[in-house]
Amino acid sequence: MKEKTSITLSREVLTGIDRLAGPKSSRSAFIERVLRRYLSECARAQTQARDLAQINRSAELLNQEVADVLEYQAGEE
Repeated sequence: MKEKTSITLSREVLTGIDRLAGPKSSRSAFIERVLRRYLSECARAQTQARDLAQINRSAELLNQEVADVLEYQAGEE
């Protein structure tokens, strides 16, 4: 379901929207398409940041395990 809203944009932004949207697309359709893409990119960035944090946590644990093994091996010689 769509809801009507009102926003205020500069003439420069409206001119750019009109130019990019072309004569066959409404401003509303263009703005909605752009905002959907932006929201999708934000969600993807959050997922990637969460995944990177998990990878870094795992890397820290693995690095500690490697350091422990190397220390153990060095002590055997």
